[in-house]
Amino acid sequence: MGLFDLLSKDKRDERARSKNVAQAVNKYAQSVDRMKALEALADDGSDDALYGLLRRFGLMYDKSIEDEQEKEWVFETLVSKGRSALPAVKRYLFSADSISWPLRVLDKIAENEDEELRYVQEVLERHEPGYERDPTKKKQLLDHLGSLKQARAAELAAPYLKDMDQEVRYAAAEALLRLKNEAVAREPLLELFASDAEESLRLRLKIAEGFVELGWLVQGFRPGVEKKLPDTFALDREGHIKRKNAT
Repeated sequence: MGLFDLLSKDKRDERARSKNVAQAVNKYAQSVDRMKALEALADDGSDDALYGLLRRFGLMYDKSIEDEQEKEWVFETLVSKGRSALPAVKRYLFSADSISWPLRVLDKIAENEDEELRYVQEVLERHEPGYERDPTKKKQLLDHLGSLKQARAAELAAPYLKDMDQEVRYAAAEALLRLKNEAVAREPLLELFASDAEESLRLRLKIAEGFVELGWLVQGFRPGVEKKLPDTFALDREGHIKRKNAT
């Protein structure tokens, strides 16, 4: 096969791949036609084809059962590709607005939690605490951090307690309480709890419930905590938050 033949084949493959990607993310296509395109991309197996598979996660199909089935198929297919899917997953994590499914894929194909955390950190570095028009990605990253049982996960989550978006702050608090790293989380959580600038009762309830469950003390923040403590909680003599109806 000559050079011209190779170039022609590459062009044909590229056109076929582009056509399959377009069909795979066409919400007006029939499910059976989308599945044919998704299967073709899986058989292709190139980085661009796997990235095309990942793009299916960004499509919300009107028929919810078929939508979920297609996404589950894409998830299982990408997981079956193993580490060969990592470049496409990383590319999609950087570019997409919603990444909960790709994060699930990453959790399955990363070599270990250290590698997984490095990928998450790289994405987070592009979405620092502060204003962001759509904070969906931050919330999903923080939720994923909460499932990684490493000290550095808490260190990455803590700065988002100062994010401008209330839901991001809530996600950060939830992640920190799940991670149970008292050395990293206790003081930043109490600082947020006692802050006059924080208006969210829901967030204070989440933190109070977390401190009840974990048994962490409010030492160093008692006056501020007492001032902001919801009515259903109280502080004991040692500085533990307790539910008032606890027996």
